[in-house]
Amino acid sequence: MSTTALAPQTDANPETHTVSTHPLLLAARQRLDDAQLPFAGSVTPQEAWQLVEDGAARLVDVRSPEEVKFVGAVPDTLNVPWASGTALNRNPRFVKELETKAGGKDAVLLLLCRSGKRSAEAAAAASKAGFSQVFNVLEGFEGELDAQQRRGAIGGWRHHGLPWLQD
Repeated sequence: MSTTALAPQTDANPETHTVSTHPLLLAARQRLDDAQLPFAGSVTPQEAWQLVEDGAARLVDVRSPEEVKFVGAVPDTLNVPWASGTALNRNPRFVKELETKAGGKDAVLLLLCRSGKRSAEAAAAASKAGFSQVFNVLEGFEGELDAQQRRGAIGGWRHHGLPWLQD
């Protein structure tokens, strides 16, 4: 995937934010309407990968640098930690770092964390700060805990066999 700016399809209405009309993002916005989310919508890991492959969105990993390094990461993603350290203290510079790394508040962004919970919080904060097209990746990188209190067997980026690498 190229790290150059993306050019998603957009509507022609100059009075509104430029909004991508990719079918998967339209479906994600429908999920927003159904769930009344405080951000643009949610996508599955498979949809996220398709959007990245189509050049319609950027994937932003909001996990801590330690998680990315030791658990694994999706190639060619941005990393803007929502929280860091063992106590997962919120990153006070998150919104500014996201805006700088993503190239502005109108970029189409898919936020990914471990299970989809922190990325939903980060997406809500980004939307509140004026990001118009920020989406949460459901299930996250590792998915939910199973009966043995382990991740990786129930959903998540890796569980679905999507591209990732480990340091």
